[in-house]
Amino acid sequence: MTRERIVQAGNRTIAVLEAGDPAGPLVLHNHGGPSSRLEAALFDSPARANGLRFVGVDRPGIGGSDPQPGRSFASWAEDLVLVADALGARRFAVTGWSEGGPWALAAAAYVDPARLVHAASIGGACYGTFGAGWAAQHLGSLDALGGRLALHFRPGFKLMYELLGLSATHFEQSYGKAILKAVNAADRQVLADEEVMRMFLAASRECFRQGADGLVVDATLLYESWPFDMAQVKRPVHFWQGTADTLVPEVINRTVAERTPAAIWHPIEGGGHFIALGNAHDILALAARDLASAAS
Repeated sequence: MTRERIVQAGNRTIAVLEAGDPAGPLVLHNHGGPSSRLEAALFDSPARANGLRFVGVDRPGIGGSDPQPGRSFASWAEDLVLVADALGARRFAVTGWSEGGPWALAAAAYVDPARLVHAASIGGACYGTFGAGWAAQHLGSLDALGGRLALHFRPGFKLMYELLGLSATHFEQSYGKAILKAVNAADRQVLADEEVMRMFLAASRECFRQGADGLVVDATLLYESWPFDMAQVKRPVHFWQGTADTLVPEVINRTVAERTPAAIWHPIEGGGHFIALGNAHDILALAARDLASAAS
């Protein structure tokens, strides 16, 4: 079972979807792109098994959350704290999958460790960690093109995402086939579950409820030079990575982890981009452990 909620952020609203155990400690999940808060439904079973209240949060302009002009990594960290407050959680954890990974890392950089007790990035799209477009040499042709457009020709980048939105919202079957073609065998096995594919496509479709603008802003910030330095993040940060990920190659996140002082590296041998689902129980078990330790 999942539960929809709206959180007020001044004159904005933030849409969230609650999954897992409603009485458990809180994990705020940073969805991928294109995706949305609905991604949380994919984690409902492992969240319940680990006794966690698992909440997906739509970033500004995506899904049901209002746009936020001038949004930043720091302002998103503030939004996560605001959501935790609204849900009555003094301490919480964050996870971030794919395009959500950098937003989880931003939380690790900006949020007081007394409140944020666990941070995990799963196959994170860390494309601007060490400067604008630093990871371009490691990306596939489409993502590399996206990075060039984001940094040098914003209208072209917007058109690229508008076309992606058209595919996700009106040509769902073709969109799903394209995803299956782009990932590895381990990922295709995860997506062979029809219910998993259905929920994944629904989360992608919801991303474009307000059009592509929210996602364009979101992705552009990932390609631009990040305003925080992971080398200065001294707290433990978990990096989960499939060694055979065809969407975000291992070398990108391994490099980020190597330069993060207290990084904890979790390679999944032969795993792809969908280790977030295939290994969800192990990922959330560590979050549950840290939340329980902080509460004791």
